[in-house]
Amino acid sequence: MIRRDSYTTSIWQANVDPYVSTSSPGKNELYDVIVIGGGITGITTGLLLQEAGKKCLLLEAENICFGTTGGTTAHINTLLDTPYSAIQKNFNKSIAKQVADAARDAVNLIKNNIDKYKIDCDFNNAAAYLFAKNDNEAKELQTIYEACEQVELNVSYVDEMPIRVAFAQAIRVEGQAKFNPLKYVYALAAAFEKAGGCIMQHCRVTSLKPDSPLEVETSCGIFHGGSVIYATHIPPGVNLLHLRCTPYRTYAMAVKLEDDTYPEDLTYDMENPYHYYRTQEINGEKYLIAGGKDHKTGQEENTEYRFTMLEATLRENFKVKDIPYKWSSQYFEPTDGLPYIGHLPGHPENIFVATGLGGNGMTYSHVAAITLKSILTNDHHPDIELFNPNRVKPVAGFANFLSHNIDAVKNFVGRLFPGEKLHELAGLAPGEGEVVNYDHEKIALYKDEDGMLHAVSPVCKHLKCEVKWNSAERSWDCPCHGARYDYDGNVLTGPADHSLEVISLDTSAENKS
Repeated sequence: MIRRDSYTTSIWQANVDPYVSTSSPGKNELYDVIVIGGGITGITTGLLLQEAGKKCLLLEAENICFGTTGGTTAHINTLLDTPYSAIQKNFNKSIAKQVADAARDAVNLIKNNIDKYKIDCDFNNAAAYLFAKNDNEAKELQTIYEACEQVELNVSYVDEMPIRVAFAQAIRVEGQAKFNPLKYVYALAAAFEKAGGCIMQHCRVTSLKPDSPLEVETSCGIFHGGSVIYATHIPPGVNLLHLRCTPYRTYAMAVKLEDDTYPEDLTYDMENPYHYYRTQEINGEKYLIAGGKDHKTGQEENTEYRFTMLEATLRENFKVKDIPYKWSSQYFEPTDGLPYIGHLPGHPENIFVATGLGGNGMTYSHVAAITLKSILTNDHHPDIELFNPNRVKPVAGFANFLSHNIDAVKNFVGRLFPGEKLHELAGLAPGEGEVVNYDHEKIALYKDEDGMLHAVSPVCKHLKCEVKWNSAERSWDCPCHGARYDYDGNVLTGPADHSLEVISLDTSAENKS
């Protein structure tokens, strides 16, 4: 099993051993490109660039697939979460067609990689079904259907679906797929290293100096490169894109069914938030993977209840025998529906990013790889302009906003808080966390299974918002920009790149009792 940015365990991470790197960086090596982030976006991008003749180094703060890739439900779509009707409205019909073409190219790249490297990742072609339950949803579905036709998806109305639910109308879209994402990414990582690329796991980037060449300071030393790509789901530090990407949590379960009616295709309803279903076979066992119940990060008081609601929906529609796996994951939704891929706004011209991939990370990761490779090899690909992050213009007062937030720092260094008093004040059960007020200060407290308190500052290290407790993942989540920390304050998810401040507790009174 591998580690993931969570307390819960996904079906993928539970069934794979940690990736073992076979490469190591040379002394005083100058890399053409340094890719930061060891998920599907970073690995795919690194491989394309290495094969294009670039000397690449990939840095991962934890282990390969530690982040969202390890928690995906692994739908490979051209039927996107932001429907083509919405893209037509936000942009125009020509842009919607270009996005559809980019998605098709991404799916083809996945297939080509599987063929080229002979990857056994349980890949299967599938159709996608989108269904409406009432008249209002049916009207929206009609609009989506027409837009799918206009962007040349193979779409049709159908009278039957893979799952047994009541529906008013449904459409079927061909050309979708599913796979085991970790098997796929591991194979690409091995191909990347075989091609001469270098992977450094457990190597956290701590700072980047925009010298020539770029200097990347990490927990493993300093590396130099001509360009840097942030494939970290959201770039660290402070950037305008943090105000243009909204963090969401999504919930998933892999269940066993009593009647063996596992749907082979992909299915989606039109509720808000919507639900999604598919089947995966792992080690000869079939599982129904279902997801949904999304909410903005840090804005749900009882995250465990989201699992309860998802289970209720599953039991309403399927004969559930057992639930071996349940987990949640994070994604970042872009303001206008399209990801931000290219030059990172406000940074030197040789720093790039791929973010805002929404719920279509499997597809947009490969769109990002194709686009970034085009940029760094001076290939004038039309998608470079389409996904350009600099389409986002600075907002009035942004500089003042940054100044205000960066100055709002709480400092607990040198203060000793009474552990016994905080025990009484919080009243926490084992496994619970809460932000409490004591002596005009706020303290984020967690009580572990042994009854010990863990105390950290609730002030997020990104832009100083107050973190909230996530009961399902036992983490401190920032509702502003999606940074997440474990109960000891260590960073789980960016954009924060420093841990929460640890608060010292005086336990002398407890030890005497």
